Amino acid sequence: MIIGIITDHLEIGLALCFGAIWCSPSDVSGRLKHKQVGILYASLLVVIVSFIGGYLKNLGFFLFPILGLLTFSISFISVYGFRASLISFSGLLALVLSFAHTTQTLTNLEHALLIGLGGIWYLCLSTLWFYINPKAQTEEAIIKTILQTADFIDTRKQIIGDKLNRGRLQSSLINLQSELAEQHVTLREILLLSRRSSGKSNYKNRRLMVFSQLVEILETANANPVNYDKMDEFFETHPKIKTKFQNLISELSLQLRTIAKNLKHTHKFSSNKLLSKAFNGLQNEILRFKNESSFKDYERYLMLQNFLDYQKKQFEKLKKIKWLLGNPELSSEDYQDNNKLKRFIEIRDYNPKLIIRNFSFRSTIFKHALRLSVAVMFGYAIGLLFDFQNPYWIILTIIIIMRPSYGLTKTRSKDRMIGTLIGAVLATGLVFVINNPYIFGAFGIISLVVAFSMVQKNYKASATFITLSIILIYAILEPNIFKVIQFRVLDTLIGAIISYSTMRWLWPAWSITEISENIKNSLEANTAFFKSIRNFYQNKGPVPTSLKVNRKEAYLQMSNLSSAFQRMAQEPESKQNHLDDIYELVVINHSCLTSLASLSTYVQNNQTSKASEDFISISERIIENLDQTYTMLKAINFKDSEINKPIFKLEAYEFPKNLITSDSILQTNNERTHKEAHLVWEQLYWLNSLSEKMLKLTSKFSH
Repeated sequence: MIIGIITDHLEIGLALCFGAIWCSPSDVSGRLKHKQVGILYASLLVVIVSFIGGYLKNLGFFLFPILGLLTFSISFISVYGFRASLISFSGLLALVLSFAHTTQTLTNLEHALLIGLGGIWYLCLSTLWFYINPKAQTEEAIIKTILQTADFIDTRKQIIGDKLNRGRLQSSLINLQSELAEQHVTLREILLLSRRSSGKSNYKNRRLMVFSQLVEILETANANPVNYDKMDEFFETHPKIKTKFQNLISELSLQLRTIAKNLKHTHKFSSNKLLSKAFNGLQNEILRFKNESSFKDYERYLMLQNFLDYQKKQFEKLKKIKWLLGNPELSSEDYQDNNKLKRFIEIRDYNPKLIIRNFSFRSTIFKHALRLSVAVMFGYAIGLLFDFQNPYWIILTIIIIMRPSYGLTKTRSKDRMIGTLIGAVLATGLVFVINNPYIFGAFGIISLVVAFSMVQKNYKASATFITLSIILIYAILEPNIFKVIQFRVLDTLIGAIISYSTMRWLWPAWSITEISENIKNSLEANTAFFKSIRNFYQNKGPVPTSLKVNRKEAYLQMSNLSSAFQRMAQEPESKQNHLDDIYELVVINHSCLTSLASLSTYVQNNQTSKASEDFISISERIIENLDQTYTMLKAINFKDSEINKPIFKLEAYEFPKNLITSDSILQTNNERTHKEAHLVWEQLYWLNSLSEKMLKLTSKFSH
């Protein structure tokens, strides 16, 4: 009787624990309401799936079609975005582990309801923790953003004067920029949506202003106000100035890291005196160069002065962040208009029609769901056919490894196999040394905690500790532990092989079919950003919200494009049609955004002169090139396109001479006007050449 009571309580406790664990994946950064709804939907899904899953083993022949239908339906939820994909994962996890549950005292309905109760319990704990420490999520997101921004600045510093590694560093910059754009989306949601729901608060507004400064720092760091070829040539003869610039940028990055480390302890922030001293020393070096040089070097002086001015802008933003983190009282003028802020928020479309629109082989998620359902049915059939100890381990491996993209599935398959083998070896060694079930249990729980903490950072290490944890926990129940290890390794290898094989040959979704859409979207966003900059430069006045919204969209679309290209680069060479040309288009788009960031930063932070006729005509020329390229891209399918010699001919266009040498500019005797003319001319010249290059490159595929 006592044993029965203990068994009852153990089953209830396990069901509650499983419910909490299965609903936890949807508890990711974001608005509290979104987290609560996500956990609630996950709880409802795992209740339904666990209830149905409890009867699957008794369905005989009908097991496989129902298993396939359930897998497809649950996986297809991912069409609604990232949080929906995590809810989907909870449902798949519940489906697979329902095969492992063998109830002795609870009915299927009771077991399913207890799992749901565990999910509700987790929801209550998550909500309670949020109200106990409401700032934790915001602070964590800001710290991560600051550190990623510091990494970006460090990489920018390395590009100065390093011609040999510039290509590799540019590629790293594109990846870092992509990660930062995604992090900005998360932080923007946390700050803007919570602000709208909770009203105005000093804390939220200060953090929102800190975020705004970080966005400005990224734009300024991404800006390229100098011609690198001219800069390289200059630094070869003036290495001391190059070193001073690099040291200055390093100090800016270091101070950002210090802020991230001591976010709540402002007294530990680095002093501004060190940076002020570095700026003064560099300014003196540049002035010395000007005084010792002839008139022909005046353009070089302006180049250096513009580059230094951009670093000064970074310093001002850094000081503003320090001031904001000191918790000053904000005036009513510091509060930003909610109507303007909501334009920065992307509202997720949860219309049921989205299911219908994606129900075709043109949808990546549809093909992934179909592929996953076939892999799960096949994996479980193999487990039953060869009478494996725990056949559900095969399909557990499949749902963890398989992803919509080929590259990630391949990487996770390899990491899973290697991690499992390492974990099995470690477990075997421990079994030889230790023979105590309590120690097995303790090590198993510790390994599980470590595995979950590393799953995002190092999947191979996470797989190692998951394997170690499972084997050690099973060692308490199964006397023949070596048999457990054998089947664990075998199940994982089979699951990984099935995952890779189905991803490779069953309705594969190659990035080449979608990359043209990503290039087109990035180009369209860059064009809109340039038009906003042009209009602001011509009309002056307050900085319009539309300019900042277009800037955000340009960075977001560039992030999507770089992610799509990374996926393509990880795919088989036979599927990488026109890889070099596509990479060139990606780099040109990024270079355009870099140039636009230079112009945007300058016109927003400096008093500018009246837009000249040359500026207007060149701007129209650039926009015309970009629009023609966009029109061509709409008709291109890189998968089936053949490369031809470009037959497109640009109309003859004589770019104006260097504006800094024109008499009308030099006669002003105003250095500010000279610097403006130099920077604007350099960027327009670069944007024009990039737009022409993109137009010629695209024309090779358009006929």
